[in-house]
Amino acid sequence: MVQVCLNGPRTAADGTAVPLTPESMADSAADAVAAGATDIHVHPKTPCGRDTLSPRVLAVTLSAIRARVSVPVGVTTGAWAEPDAAARLERIRSWTVLPDHASVNWHEPGAEEVAALLLDLGVGVEAGIWSGTDGAQRFTASPLGPKVLRVLAEVTDTDPSSAVACARGLLSDLGAAHGRPVLLHGEDGGAWPVLRLAGELGLATRVGVEDVLRLPTGRLARANAELVAAGLVEYEAGRRDPRRDC
Repeated sequence: MVQVCLNGPRTAADGTAVPLTPESMADSAADAVAAGATDIHVHPKTPCGRDTLSPRVLAVTLSAIRARVSVPVGVTTGAWAEPDAAARLERIRSWTVLPDHASVNWHEPGAEEVAALLLDLGVGVEAGIWSGTDGAQRFTASPLGPKVLRVLAEVTDTDPSSAVACARGLLSDLGAAHGRPVLLHGEDGGAWPVLRLAGELGLATRVGVEDVLRLPTGRLARANAELVAAGLVEYEAGRRDPRRDC
């Protein structure tokens, strides 16, 4: 599984490769799936480019993407989109069009309540476990752990020389992860080394302009599809790493 993360909290300041409107997100999703992505993660945006949990914006965004692709589509529930925990729950309860799954950052206040609500709505939960937080500790002790769709092991170390060690530490902290599938990914300078590690370990991964703007060559990517194509090559390189046979 290679998930494409279409935009994340990035804005127009990050370049034209970042899709910000429902139409551009749908176009980018379709191209990414054609390049090999099998799942989509997207941050619906207000007209001014801010992440939002608005039911109206979510409905328009999901409908536009689903008109172009048939793979699962997930969204964020990040606290930055709605800082007030109670208001975040109300926003989610008011969704009229549901995503296939939604990411829940387990270190954020109210994460367990958000995850429980999503499960009640029939929405798959991606448990976002960030390195450098107590997310792994909270998740491994959570009664909701066995019910999540997958675990997103999110490596926040952007130094390419240390991101892989950070990733291995995070995976160690997660342990058996309640037996749920693990998707491993990094960001910015750590994105490509961690993606190759995912290939080496046979784990699911993700790539897209939310996580990284540059290709392994250092050139700015023109679109998510370019990142997905490069990601598949790097993933296979990780799988063929001779260290796997040691």
